[in-house]
Amino acid sequence: MNAVKVALSGIVVSALLAGAVLYYNQVYAFYDRVDAASFGEVELTSIHTGQPEGIMTEGFEAIDSDSSPIRFRACFSTPISMGSLTDNYEMYADPVPLNGPNWFDCYDASNVGAALETGEAVAFMGHENITYGVDRVVAFTGDGHGYVWHQINKCGEAKFNGDPLPEGCPTPVEGTN
Repeated sequence: MNAVKVALSGIVVSALLAGAVLYYNQVYAFYDRVDAASFGEVELTSIHTGQPEGIMTEGFEAIDSDSSPIRFRACFSTPISMGSLTDNYEMYADPVPLNGPNWFDCYDASNVGAALETGEAVAFMGHENITYGVDRVVAFTGDGHGYVWHQINKCGEAKFNGDPLPEGCPTPVEGTN
């Protein structure tokens, strides 16, 4: 009977340790804070040139991970008015903010998503195909807060699923993603 208790205790302890390691890896281990100075500028795609252009930002905070092209998240504020943003930059058709880790508390995908649904926030194309099949999306609220995430686009979705690429997709570089 004692051998059974020892074996069960070993299994339970092993399972708890494995669970703790898995949780840590998912929530903390693969994310790194991004240095604002080395990041450069938050960019939006101009409706006039079709090219990404840097915008003014303050209080930039970001996290990223080498383990996935869609783990980038950022928050900042900008003095640029919503009218100026909508007059000059390409809006993003179907923004879906992706969840970030709870410890990165300036970014809350639920709140950003709700603001987008009610029209309190507007999403713009930051940089199309920042990595093949992944767009950088930038959303703004009326009070000047900005949120950034990476979102798989239609080309990426088709490529990652092994489906034929939709018309208008660039040719993927072999060996990427």
